[in-house]
Amino acid sequence: MTGERLRPQQLTHRRVVVKVGSNVLTAGTDRLDTRAMATLVDQIAALIAGGGQVVLVTSGAIAAGRHRVGASVTGGVLKARDMHSRQVLAAIGQSRLMALWDEMFDQANIVIAQALLTRADIADRLRYLNARNTFMALLDLGVVPIVNENDVVSVEELSTSTIGDNDNLSAQVANLIDADLLLILTDIAGLYTADPARDPSARLIERVERVDAATERAARGAPGARGTGGMLTKVHAARIATQSGTHVVLAHGGAEDVVLRAASGEPVGTHFLPTGDRMESRLRYLLSGLQTRGRIEVDAGAARALLRGGNSLLPAGVTASNGEYHRGDVVQIVTGDGQAVARGTTNYSSDEVVRILGKHSDQIIAILGYEFGEEIVHRNNLVLV
Repeated sequence: MTGERLRPQQLTHRRVVVKVGSNVLTAGTDRLDTRAMATLVDQIAALIAGGGQVVLVTSGAIAAGRHRVGASVTGGVLKARDMHSRQVLAAIGQSRLMALWDEMFDQANIVIAQALLTRADIADRLRYLNARNTFMALLDLGVVPIVNENDVVSVEELSTSTIGDNDNLSAQVANLIDADLLLILTDIAGLYTADPARDPSARLIERVERVDAATERAARGAPGARGTGGMLTKVHAARIATQSGTHVVLAHGGAEDVVLRAASGEPVGTHFLPTGDRMESRLRYLLSGLQTRGRIEVDAGAARALLRGGNSLLPAGVTASNGEYHRGDVVQIVTGDGQAVARGTTNYSSDEVVRILGKHSDQIIAILGYEFGEEIVHRNNLVLV
């Protein structure tokens, strides 16, 4: 498969999170392999040209930092597995890593955006909303967000704990943007029945219906020499993503056209099937009466626009605000006679909504002195009732 032959109708999965590990980016060496990176960029560019959207979760900052300062320093003052040293190397290497990605994507006429996240950014509802809105806007613009754990401040990623790592971060990002597919690229072909490096009879598991104890037993083994996560963290990430309705494929990063084949639904690596429904998950949260903090009344025109689907709630259509709520809270959207229309996560607090209701979106900055978006509730954070 080549990028020129990829057509939108070939895409089984349109919105894709590609997670690429250190072992893939370094090709088993102590430095970044620009050829491996360029191959991934070519495939991502072809996927975007075919109508796809891509978020890239990348490792490699530490490897880039190690390469930049040289072996004499990393073998002396900075220790390979010391947490502080790895944070220092990540700080040095992050800009180099992003410069390489920027240069390569620029050659493909694709704009990138950097996003450094920590677990707290995903756990906090307001920061989650900020991140989601930013990612959605970037994807709508055809930009490729490039995500990495903020290694300089996040100790989870650099510790031996399997809780914090780019595998699990990629699953959280997949949930954040409602991804169709999470593609985890590593240096082996997928999940095996046993460690293939130790057991020659180990067989590739091509399909996993549900991550269970047997799946975890198959995944147990030592992490890669240059990565922070082993196969078990990848299986844990698959469980997180599949529970929210995302397909997960675990495959070899060097396999031919692996990104395009996975996005097109071709069998490659190990395919973890969704165990939950993505919309059901969002509906359960947004439709829960316990989550509602206030009510926003809208006029007939705004109600019709929302009920047609695909429309955001703009301040021009709002006639009143009831109750106290904050940015990031779930509010009920009703007509003037109290008929429920929708629920959604608001971009503005109740005090702010009162000040901008009935106004055009281009007046928000003049009224508030700042803006969190032209919508009071974005369509991606809204469900009809």
